[in-house]
Amino acid sequence: MATSENGSETPGEKPAKAAGTQRSMELLWHTQERPARGPKPALTLERIVTAAVALADTEGLDALSMRRLATDLGTGTMTLYRYVPGKPELLDLMVDRVQGEANDASPTAPDDDWRAAVAILAHAYLDQLRAHPWLLQLNQARTALGPNAVRGLELALRPLRTMGLSDPETMAVLITVNSYVEGLARMHVNEAEAARASGLTEEEFWGAQLPYLTAAMNSGAYPLMASLSEDTFGPGFDHFAFGLERLVAGFEALVDARRAGK
Repeated sequence: MATSENGSETPGEKPAKAAGTQRSMELLWHTQERPARGPKPALTLERIVTAAVALADTEGLDALSMRRLATDLGTGTMTLYRYVPGKPELLDLMVDRVQGEANDASPTAPDDDWRAAVAILAHAYLDQLRAHPWLLQLNQARTALGPNAVRGLELALRPLRTMGLSDPETMAVLITVNSYVEGLARMHVNEAEAARASGLTEEEFWGAQLPYLTAAMNSGAYPLMASLSEDTFGPGFDHFAFGLERLVAGFEALVDARRAGK
């Protein structure tokens, strides 16, 4: 990193970082010209991104590198750089690709039913994260917005406009729903990773703790925990649906209050 002696950025560093974002936007919006020199390209950007998503889906984000991707595609690493400047830009393209798939797979929400729209958005995002768990590893605080991401926002805003909220509040509805879904999805991904890393099934993991927890509950030191019903932590309760319904109820209370002039 180019920094001065006191640790601050040098004048040329910020333009270099901005250039990376610009390269992503050029690729996402197809404004970057194809290389004019050299032999006729044997690859396409479409094929590269498809292979990258497939690799991340099957082996995780840690397995994704330009060298590994080149091997999977049967080409040289330097050949990939004629299409994609580096891994950060590739990840931007991958995110927009899977967003496009989600847009196409998601049912169309009625324009006049924001409650149904919230439910559809939540379930579509959950499906997306289940299909592509590597998305949870990415820092998307500053996402390069490609055409599929913008189209997804456009589709979401259409029914949410009927809530009658301000623009920042409407966007906050989306952020709240997405954050809720990410939290539940991350929990499931972590559970799967814990099972893989430990080699223990769910039953084996809790079975190893059972004698200690039984003794603790019988000690009388934890009366509230000991009084919980046997199905408290069972698989029969739909935590996702419960939380989503509470979110919609909260949004509904706000919408009703605004319409009542409160």
